[in-house]
Amino acid sequence: MILIGLTGNIGSGKSTVARYLAAHGATIIDADVLARRVVERGTAGFERVVARWGAPVLSPDGHLDRAALRRIVFESPEELEQLNAIVHPEVERRRDDLIAEARERGDQIVVCDIPLLFERHLADRFDAIVLVDAPRPIRLERLVRDRGLPETEAMAMIAAQMPAELKRARADIVIDNDGPLPALEARAAEAWELIEAMARAEPAIP
Repeated sequence: MILIGLTGNIGSGKSTVARYLAAHGATIIDADVLARRVVERGTAGFERVVARWGAPVLSPDGHLDRAALRRIVFESPEELEQLNAIVHPEVERRRDDLIAEARERGDQIVVCDIPLLFERHLADRFDAIVLVDAPRPIRLERLVRDRGLPETEAMAMIAAQMPAELKRARADIVIDNDGPLPALEARAAEAWELIEAMARAEPAIP
């Protein structure tokens, strides 16, 4: 089994690439999905978030208002780091469990979709890193147009992540997403061929 780290700054198109890899047979472990699960109502993560930020981050039905929480934490690096300290250790534990399950099943290619892979110093845990990237103005436009975010909020989210230039220097495969969807799919296909070649070269474990 080979373990691939998939990352990309917000608005890069990383999730689209993850769906492509899944459709071609990769096992996907999505950090964003895990991050939502660890703060669901009734979890220890939920209780810690509410204890820290209180009623302003709760929706009328008593669940976490993720948009309200996002607005708070992306205004302050200190607030964001406090949220990360609550969420990330539990996400990592659940990811490790899922990787172990995939290994036991005999899955050939496991892709961990992790937006903050470099920021959380996780690169050394993977056999290869795939970075999806797009110019900053394009990413900003996508966040405002496709996700309906206010421009100031989108800019704060972009600023909170490591500059893409630093990530490109450390990635093994870079997928540029600065054009239409067919171009992204073609580049994802090229990346998949490289990943499959890595899997074929991986020595069998007795």
